[in-house]
Amino acid sequence: MTPKPFDDPSVASAFEAMPPQARAGALALRDLILNTAESLPAANPLREELRWGQPAYLAPKGSTIRLGAHKSADFALFVHCQSRLIGDFTTAFPGEDRIDGNRAILFDDPSQIDETRHGWLIARALTYHL
Repeated sequence: MTPKPFDDPSVASAFEAMPPQARAGALALRDLILNTAESLPAANPLREELRWGQPAYLAPKGSTIRLGAHKSADFALFVHCQSRLIGDFTTAFPGEDRIDGNRAILFDDPSQIDETRHGWLIARALTYHL
């Protein structure tokens, strides 16, 4: 699959600034976010922009998803800490991932990304306020 181009050069620069392993993982998560959004009419139009210097994904009725570095992992998928997203995720998939409280799933390698499990969380985030 061909990677989708960046509309915002500052987002592309944020990915380029990541270490290679983190960049590979974050780009794989980006693809999963964009592909998941394509399958959800309510998630469009999806905006990709920087939030707190990290790539962020915002859907009209969704909760923001961010991708970036984490002090305890190579990269992470962040969701709003005051949402129930991580709680619902850990209930649905107990013990499957390293979690940082109620705000992030932690990754050390792109191979840890599971399209089904993490796609489930992404779909929930993109439609959170429906």
